Amino acid sequence: MSLQLTKSPECSQTGTQCNAILEALLYKVKMGIMSVLILPLLVVGISGIVYIYRTVIQLMSKSVVWSKVVVITDALSGVGKESARAFHTGGARLVLCGKHLDQLQALYDALSSVADPRKTFTPKLVLLDLSDVICIQDVAKEILDCYGCVDILINNASIKLKGTAQSTSLDVDKKIMDANYFGPITLTKAILPNMISRRTGQVVLVNNIQGKVGVPFRAAYAASKHAALGFFDCLRAELQEFGVCVSTVTPSFIRSFPTQPDSGNQEASMWKYLVRKLAFGVHAVEVAEEILRTVSRKKQEVFMANPIAKAAVYIRTFFPELFFAVVAAGVKEKQKLEDDK
Repeated sequence: MSLQLTKSPECSQTGTQCNAILEALLYKVKMGIMSVLILPLLVVGISGIVYIYRTVIQLMSKSVVWSKVVVITDALSGVGKESARAFHTGGARLVLCGKHLDQLQALYDALSSVADPRKTFTPKLVLLDLSDVICIQDVAKEILDCYGCVDILINNASIKLKGTAQSTSLDVDKKIMDANYFGPITLTKAILPNMISRRTGQVVLVNNIQGKVGVPFRAAYAASKHAALGFFDCLRAELQEFGVCVSTVTPSFIRSFPTQPDSGNQEASMWKYLVRKLAFGVHAVEVAEEILRTVSRKKQEVFMANPIAKAAVYIRTFFPELFFAVVAAGVKEKQKLEDDK
């Protein structure tokens, strides 16, 4: 007598359901693992693409300025020095202008020590004080005599002043206007005939957010920056038919601390870095790199500002009464704090 074991339909159905459940669980696990891995891979991939893009753009920017005659005023300032480094490594023929010959010589030595002399040109040094408007014509001739032409003129020099409008003398107002407005436009007018005759060239104005929005206790400075921006905006349209490009690079405020957080307490330093970046604007290195990109792409206007500064410009434009009220409240608060001291 033999026994024959058979599976009941219920058992077969149960086994099939278990297999289906297991397959579903395995599928979910696989999808979960893939979703966990995809996000980091996407981040790494996008970061790599952005890095490659920026590197290519930087190389293209430097290739565009190769052998170009580039004049930088106030090359001794933070933005001036960083711009000199950026254009020098790009192979530009630099004409560095500044008030102090010994400091210009020190900058010359620094540039010569970091760049390959086989791939760069020796910078020319020219003494220039833009507040001395009378001498600018002679200095412009000296600049043109360096290489016989100017391809790119970077108007970078400016003088800052902090104080109430009524306490600032007219002599100081005039000095600020000479350095920040009359000086740059006088030099530009002296260089322009050379560019127009060759039907090529670019003029860059490094301005400030106070050319768009007036800040209390800086009336003379803001007035000079408004005037300069207005002049170069008009000049842009007038020179278009001659093939001369006019660009304005407008950062908010220039900060002097490093571009990266300090080592040590990473969380604290990162927070401090972000707060400072929002409050005080961009570093001189960032401005110099943007100037190089502006020249290579022939951008007409660049506004480098954090969200707070950009919001201030938009509010000033579309909601002026709100902007004036906020600024006035800030002035009253400042005066109250000074009275309490």
